[in-house]
Amino acid sequence: MTAYTKPALDVSAQLAQWQSRGLGVPDEQSAQHYLSVVGYYRLSAYSLPFQAGNPDHHFVPDTGFDDILDLYVFDRELRLLLLDAIERIEVGLRSHIGNYMALIHGPHWYLDETHFVRSYAHKALLAEIETHCKRKKERFIKHYVGKYSSPSLPPSWVVTELLTFGQLSTIYDHLSSAADQKAIARMFGTQAELLRSWLQTLSYVRNVCAHHSRLWNRELGNAPKVPKKAPGNWIEMPLVVAEEYIRPHLRLYLVLVIIEFLLQSVNPESTWHQRLFSLMQKHSNVSKAHMGMPENWNIDPFWRLTTD
Repeated sequence: MTAYTKPALDVSAQLAQWQSRGLGVPDEQSAQHYLSVVGYYRLSAYSLPFQAGNPDHHFVPDTGFDDILDLYVFDRELRLLLLDAIERIEVGLRSHIGNYMALIHGPHWYLDETHFVRSYAHKALLAEIETHCKRKKERFIKHYVGKYSSPSLPPSWVVTELLTFGQLSTIYDHLSSAADQKAIARMFGTQAELLRSWLQTLSYVRNVCAHHSRLWNRELGNAPKVPKKAPGNWIEMPLVVAEEYIRPHLRLYLVLVIIEFLLQSVNPESTWHQRLFSLMQKHSNVSKAHMGMPENWNIDPFWRLTTD
């Protein structure tokens, strides 16, 4: 190991370094502006696909600053698109868990640790809920606390509104009753085994989006499960992409498929798939293979898209 001795560079020096490596910069003032407001380090992640390779980091011929910026803008718009869809799925999950479990097991079912597997940190959940109730100022919490003395915590359909997507995913994953998991999964048109996996993946992707991290060209650490027997509304398998070294089952495309599948259950009138298609058309130069996406993904009947 060696000591880090690289000096900090100002914006003009950062741009000069890229230019020395072969990057075309028609408008230096504009490029310096984006480097100052976005950051060299963040943009560097989007420059890698345009470089010939280490250790020199030279750019392939005819690569311009706008190529890097366009990829960055695409990734940002993609994150926003996914956040919007995951929010709708999250609302559906809150409703399905809160209402179903309350109807079957009573409004305060979550207070009973027997509804969870033994490995689940039930006391930690209750502590989290209690903390949420003390901090939140919503009227429905004030109403419950001011009117009812027992139980001290609100009913299920209130509590699920206080929890994060990750907490809801964990609760579903640790329900002790397989029958309850299956019933909730059917509300999403799928199986419990798949829904458990998908919620974990969506929770991870949501965090990536919320922290403004790179989504395009990301390999997922834990691949979402796919149906062993494809339902009627599923993509054609196996996935084939333009780059042989890419493992598509670990890339973003499957996440997009899962989101669309769940949205068809949560909101059958959703036009999210059309917005995805428009985004891909707008940034047509973006590599689909690095998302694990087949080149002609849009003609798959699953997406319900019409093309000329």
